Amino acid sequence: MTEEAAGRRIAVLGEMLELGDEAVEAHRSVGRMAGEYGVDMVVAVGGVLAKQLALTAGASGVPDVAIVADNATAIAYLQSVLRPEDTVLVKGSRGGMRWQIAEALTGQDVTAWGGWNE
Repeated sequence: MTEEAAGRRIAVLGEMLELGDEAVEAHRSVGRMAGEYGVDMVVAVGGVLAKQLALTAGASGVPDVAIVADNATAIAYLQSVLRPEDTVLVKGSRGGMRWQIAEALTGQDVTAWGGWNE
C-alpha cells in the first residue's frame, strides 16, 4: 500500500503533437483520465487541443482547471498557486519543451536525465 501525499495532485499537461485525426479525442481522453484519477488541478498548456483537454477535465470532475498559452505563463501561474506539499506531474510532447516548466519549479536541470541531451 502506498502512502497518500498530503498536498494537492496537480497535472501540468501540454498538447500532444503529431496525433493527426485522433488529436482532439486523445486530448479529451487525457482530460477524462485526470478526473478518473482524482487530480485536484489541471494546468493545460497550449492552444485549441489544450483547451479540449482542460474542458473535458473540468467536466470529468477536476475541481480546478487552468488553460495557459505557453511555458512562461504556466511557470508564473504555478509559482503563484503552488504549496510546499503539492505534487506536480509535468507531461507533454518533447516539442512543447515542457521540461522548462519542471526545471523552473525544481531548480534542477531535468533535460540531462535519461540521456536526452546526448
